[in-house]
Amino acid sequence: MRTFAKHKRDVLQIMNKIVRIESIDDDRVRMFSRLTEAQLRNRVEPSQGVFIAESPKVIAVALDAGCEPVALLCEERHLAGDAAAIIARRPDMTVFTGDREMLAQLTGYTLTRGVLCAMRRPRERSVEEVCRDGRRVVVIDGVVDTTNIGAIFRSAAALGIDGVLLTRSSCDPLNRRAVRVSMGSVFLVPWAWIDAPLSSLHDYGYKTVAMALTEQSVPIDDKRLAREPRLAIVMGTEGDGLPRDTIAACDYVARIPMSHNVDSLNVAAAAAVAFWELRRSPSPALPEGEGEE
Repeated sequence: MRTFAKHKRDVLQIMNKIVRIESIDDDRVRMFSRLTEAQLRNRVEPSQGVFIAESPKVIAVALDAGCEPVALLCEERHLAGDAAAIIARRPDMTVFTGDREMLAQLTGYTLTRGVLCAMRRPRERSVEEVCRDGRRVVVIDGVVDTTNIGAIFRSAAALGIDGVLLTRSSCDPLNRRAVRVSMGSVFLVPWAWIDAPLSSLHDYGYKTVAMALTEQSVPIDDKRLAREPRLAIVMGTEGDGLPRDTIAACDYVARIPMSHNVDSLNVAAAAAVAFWELRRSPSPALPEGEGEE
């Protein structure tokens, strides 16, 4: 492992790439200060879009996943500290710096661990790429809260979900806060936007299970679910859950049994429970009728 002294020497060797910002109006750092998430994403030409990764740990995960850095924004006190290892990895990268108060004024928030990195958006995957080699995927339908998106990705990575599909009405996984809450898990689990009906997942061998409270819901530990060779777990919005037509289109509807008359969980918490319960390896199919209520 590199020592602190070695980090410091690495930084000093590339000081020609360190640029001190004297004004919050400096156009060179507008990607960190004045561009909206939609502008960063660049819907007109997604291949030219960028996203913001926050904190050294998350930036390191993104670099390990092959993401291409554009520039770093770093508090001066972290140049030879928390950011040193990141800077040493990419000596060709421009590093903009300034004091803590000025950078907080520039971005509108205090930097987590004093470091932000603007990175090129990776190539978008297709649904086929995400589903092709997996056995368990999650479909996120209309979830817009960045914290929930990040938490779902973190649980998906931790609990063995092979891929994530998102409807266009859902939050962008590369939103700055979603990336941070996921602790970089958005770079570990393949994901794609899904535009076709859920029934299209049958083409890849998947059955679908809607997480919803209906009269047709089976408990999440129903053995038929665990024994499906390929299963797509469909999670709905924070408030209203899944639309009725989406539920009707799924092969199964499942619920999480709860106590004390609690009727539902936060979507991120519910996703974690579903991932844990359904992560198990598929077994041979049950005899007809077994496992039914």
